[in-house]
Amino acid sequence: ASARPWSPPMSGRRVALVSGGNRGIGAAIVRTLAQEGWDVSVGMRTPRAMAEAAQIHRYDAMDRTSEAAWVAAAVQRFGRIDAIVANAGIMIPKTVIEAEDADLDALFEVNVKSPLRLVRAAWPQLVACGRGRVVTIVSLSGLRVKTARSGLYSVSKFAAQALTQAVRQSGWDEGVRAVAVCPGFVASDMSAAITDRAPETMTQPEDVARTVAFVLDLPNSASIATLPINSTLEESL
Repeated sequence: ASARPWSPPMSGRRVALVSGGNRGIGAAIVRTLAQEGWDVSVGMRTPRAMAEAAQIHRYDAMDRTSEAAWVAAAVQRFGRIDAIVANAGIMIPKTVIEAEDADLDALFEVNVKSPLRLVRAAWPQLVACGRGRVVTIVSLSGLRVKTARSGLYSVSKFAAQALTQAVRQSGWDEGVRAVAVCPGFVASDMSAAITDRAPETMTQPEDVARTVAFVLDLPNSASIATLPINSTLEESL
């Protein structure tokens, strides 16, 4: 991305943009970062008030203009962006054989292309702060294909994992660090739609949120590329 003029930040507080922050993992991340002293701008399709958010802005991953508009509004409000947390995502429980092209297109638009547009739009700010951070909530489905019906979702999440590592490579010399946080089943609306496991047996949104806060605070010299989180025992995850 080409450089753009940079002015001094309006405050010393770090600023994070969290997509899909209105419920589940995203809402837990917003709460945790706010408690730890971040100014949090939350992107959601239908903006509504959240006590912990410093800013609410419309964000629709299917609208290719919304990422740039959200970033511009955040810069105008806070004067800086230190972190992007790409949390918004969708899941279509189909095998790759059952799925239609439109299903794959939707998954890639929300899970891969929109996070990339968001990072591109915020890139000058992430570079300018000297320790910009990009966290993608990927899923364990970005590291292995667990079942046939999670296969289509995994295709998009493998791409999201690769995107995160590509961002990591692109920004390393400029102090930008990117990490793929990969939870398994989390007690959220998305998991409730695809499993009958009891919520208390799954990873809690707050646990993922604490993990995100931890990796955002790591110095440039102690970066993590991929961080799996699991509530069940698997051989290699």
